Amino acid sequence: MSRGKASGYVLTAKDAAIVSGMQARGDRDHDIAAWFGVNQGRIAEVKDGKFGSVAAAPAHSLPPKGAPGIKGRRLRNSVEKALEALKNGNVTTALAELESGRANYDKNEA
Repeated sequence: MSRGKASGYVLTAKDAAIVSGMQARGDRDHDIAAWFGVNQGRIAEVKDGKFGSVAAAPAHSLPPKGAPGIKGRRLRNSVEKALEALKNGNVTTALAELESGRANYDKNEA
């Protein structure tokens, strides 16, 4: 069985601080890895000190807690509804749908 193509994404020192913050908050490693588009091995490297002693990023700079794929699908659904509303000339509905989608995306989830 052949390996999948590498994503090409690498973690930076700034990313490592965010990873540390997400770990301190109690996020699951696979959710953290998915947020950055890397495998869980890269998250383990941050834990193991590959980036040195990294201070955790402050809570206000962390992405929302939860699986990003699910959040992305929900947000895409809101965008689709907003686009349909715009096509029908209903700007108010479109704005409300986008605001709702953003608020749902930004919710911290388990």
